[in-house]
Amino acid sequence: MDRIMKKTTQFIAAALLTVGLSASAFAKDAKEVTLTGEGKCAKCALKKADSCQNVVEVKEGDKTTVYYLTGDISKGFHKNLCSGSAKVKLTGEHSEKDGKHEIKVTKIEKAS
Repeated sequence: MDRIMKKTTQFIAAALLTVGLSASAFAKDAKEVTLTGEGKCAKCALKKADSCQNVVEVKEGDKTTVYYLTGDISKGFHKNLCSGSAKVKLTGEHSEKDGKHEIKVTKIEKAS
C-alpha cells in the first residue's frame, strides 16, 4: 500500500510541476505594453472583420502595425470607435495569434 501511495504522490507532484511550467511559459508569451495610435473598428472602418472589433493602428516610421483589441474593457469602449476613429492610449497584454497582433486591454482612453 505504501508503494502505491508513494507512486501516486510522485505522479501528482510531476503533474503539478508540468502544469506550473506550462503556465509560466504561456505567461512569457504575453507582454504588457502601452501604445498610442488611431483606434478604429475592424469591421466598419477597415473591412477586415465580420463583426465589430476594436483595433489600434500604430505608426512607427513608414510602417503601420494593426493591433486587434480583446477583452471586456475594449468592448465597453467600442461605442467611441464604431462610428469613427479616435486617437487612443491603451495598456494591455500583447501576444500574437495566427499572425495577428492582439492586445487584451486593461486600460483604454481617448488621447489628446
